[in-house]
Amino acid sequence: QVQLVESGGGLVQAGGSLRLSCAASGRTFSSYAMGWFRQAPGKERELVAAINWSGGSTYYTDSVKGRFAISRDNAKNTVYLQMNSLKPEDTAVYYCAARSDSSLSRYISNYDYWGQGTQVTVSS
Repeated sequence: QVQLVESGGGLVQAGGSLRLSCAASGRTFSSYAMGWFRQAPGKERELVAAINWSGGSTYYTDSVKGRFAISRDNAKNTVYLQMNSLKPEDTAVYYCAARSDSSLSRYISNYDYWGQGTQVTVSS
């Protein structure tokens, strides 16, 4: 079992930055691929970024490429999402998720554990 706790959300003006953190329990964090997802009101949950067990492989959805960066610190059991040049359309609840596999996946069904989410609101 893995428990995930997100933090770092909040209200920011367009063009600003936020850094989300996701702290994981358990001693096998380094064996899990991780992902950040988001869900806006009335929309489906979508993958924002994913990272493999070592951090050597990452994936970004097109709308955040060049603005967001996912990283992880296995010694701290933590995965991060640095969000720069934020836009109002980035407003959503952001979720951290863990996959019981070392390789990253773009598919929501491949993630086994979820955090409770953190709200990110970008004002125009």
